[in-house]
Amino acid sequence: MSRFCGAVAAGLFAALFGPMQAFSAEPVGQATLIRTEVTGEAGPLVVRSPVHRDERIRTSTSGLGQFVFKDGTKLAVGAGSTVVIDKFVYDDSDSVKRLSIKAAKGTFRWISGNSASSAYSIVTPAGTIGVRGTAFDFYVGPNGTTAIVLLNGAASFCGPGGCRQLRQQCDCVVATRGGRMTDPSQVDRRTLQTLSNPRALPFLSGDQQLSGALGGIRTSCGLASLRQERQDRPQRQQRQEQPSPQAPQQAPQAPQAPQQTPQQAPDTPDKPDKPDHHHDRDHHDWGHHDWDHDGRDHHDRDHRGHDRDHDDHDHDGRYGHGSDN
Repeated sequence: MSRFCGAVAAGLFAALFGPMQAFSAEPVGQATLIRTEVTGEAGPLVVRSPVHRDERIRTSTSGLGQFVFKDGTKLAVGAGSTVVIDKFVYDDSDSVKRLSIKAAKGTFRWISGNSASSAYSIVTPAGTIGVRGTAFDFYVGPNGTTAIVLLNGAASFCGPGGCRQLRQQCDCVVATRGGRMTDPSQVDRRTLQTLSNPRALPFLSGDQQLSGALGGIRTSCGLASLRQERQDRPQRQQRQEQPSPQAPQQAPQAPQAPQQTPQQAPDTPDKPDKPDHHHDRDHHDWGHHDWDHDGRDHHDRDHRGHDRDHDDHDHDGRYGHGSDN
């Protein structure tokens, strides 16, 4: 009976105090910046929260965490990321013998600290990043595809397909879980297309802003304009889809041309008021009798006013039916 009670008490103690003991060891680093939501094994992290060996750190879909380790190594963990502080072995000085992290997915920026380059390693599903006293960004996709972009110094990437050396700023290598690996080349927007994620490298494109030394790296490797293009694209599409605001304003202006016609019309028909050669007569209104029955006007007659075919007019131009009247 006493053994049973002792076993129960031991199990209860482990259940209550086991997690606390796991993180009661000296921390290996602390959070220097937290945005939105970043969690560790014990719950949400805040600025100056300690991080421990073997601790799993997660960020929300908009989260961002910045951390500094005891040897001065700095790590940024972008949105939707998961990373584990795998190994941290102290040295006698302010450096470490071993600092290794496992990046399961997401976006990251690394800046080496005071330890020897051989002390650092970053494990991804597609291979291992070897650090040579450097700064770089790397991305791990949901399918394990990994991309690394060198910012300064040098680095290597080794996987089932061999090793690649990154020596020039903005050199990029993309590797898959199955062993395929590209040769180093300058990162560009085609890299993001290959990764099927336009926000795979948010610290270069500006989708997420870092602070301090992590944000002090000058180069964006030509990706800084991508964020602005994505912001401008919906506005351009909206302008193209919406009808031009000038069209309705110009439509009622079209009938203005005919409106000027009645204003100009009274100015032009004055010509009929000028003397007409065929109607240049004296003040008598002769009506239709000024024309003979053949349609000829009075100019068809001779100068004496006689028309041999018609005797309807006398010598004075008066209308009559003959001398008998």
